[in-house]
Amino acid sequence: MRIGTLGAARITPMALVKPARAVPEAEVAAVAARDRSRAEEFAAKHGIPLVHDSYERLIADPSLDAVYNPLPNALHAEWTLKAIEAGKHVLAEKPFTSNAAEARSVADAAAKSGVVVMEAFHYRYHPLMERALEIVGTELGEVRHVETWMCFPLPKFSDIRYSLELGGGALMDAGCYAVHCLRTLGPGEPSVVGAAALLRSPGVDRAMAADLRFPTGATGRIHASMWSGNLLKIAARVDGERGSLRLTNFVAPQLFHRMTVTVDGRRRRERVAGDATYTCQLRAFVAAVRQGTPPLTPPADSVANMTVIDDIYRKAGLPLRGIQ
Repeated sequence: MRIGTLGAARITPMALVKPARAVPEAEVAAVAARDRSRAEEFAAKHGIPLVHDSYERLIADPSLDAVYNPLPNALHAEWTLKAIEAGKHVLAEKPFTSNAAEARSVADAAAKSGVVVMEAFHYRYHPLMERALEIVGTELGEVRHVETWMCFPLPKFSDIRYSLELGGGALMDAGCYAVHCLRTLGPGEPSVVGAAALLRSPGVDRAMAADLRFPTGATGRIHASMWSGNLLKIAARVDGERGSLRLTNFVAPQLFHRMTVTVDGRRRRERVAGDATYTCQLRAFVAAVRQGTPPLTPPADSVANMTVIDDIYRKAGLPLRGIQ
């Protein structure tokens, strides 16, 4: 499967180029950037055979089967829609779009076209999350509380992830993971009860905390930050009537992770082996395109995730991304 990448984003080598070397069915065949010299440099460094002069030409290339979209958040919907219109399958970086309305437009276009569109929540494809869900579903009893943290330091305030115009903010960047993991582990789709943000600039959150409630009555809470007193914490917690699950580093478990399970007063630790999350994700994308295997992060899931993100921004009194 021949994949073209839009732009020369920092994430692309880790998220696509390196995984393609481990997935023989996939090839990164082309790159385009607004600055052709930058694309040429990127292609030479990573062994990509073809450089296109524009995103439009890459998307129109009949030799490509799929497009990887790691552009700034504000451009996700526009270029994913153009790729769908051209009949290309799309692996779209998270967050899927700037807001839920855009996500619904992409989901509708994908459904009508029949192409595979998959949001790149790579952690979801690692065996660790599969095992965590098995434990939650069989050992903890009725879930009472789910809490997730995605906090890391990004003190470079000129970074586009702090740009309101480009769809930035801690909730969009770090928080999309925290929201997604909470939804994955929780009992149904949650509603947002309240939220509070720490601001870097007007409308742009550097940290966000939100309280949620599931249809069963279980409670939830997410913590997300790119600059706060909680400098580094990537974790998840599920409390049930019989016990609890604690996960440390669910995002990159191949590097390090800890899973602690306490049931009926007995505590144990488990480790789950697996390839890099991005490799697992690329295999799943190839399987979705080639064999029709349903992805774990389809557009319907993306719409649900962006809906929660929108609601958190509303509760925090901040503008939705892409709507000013």
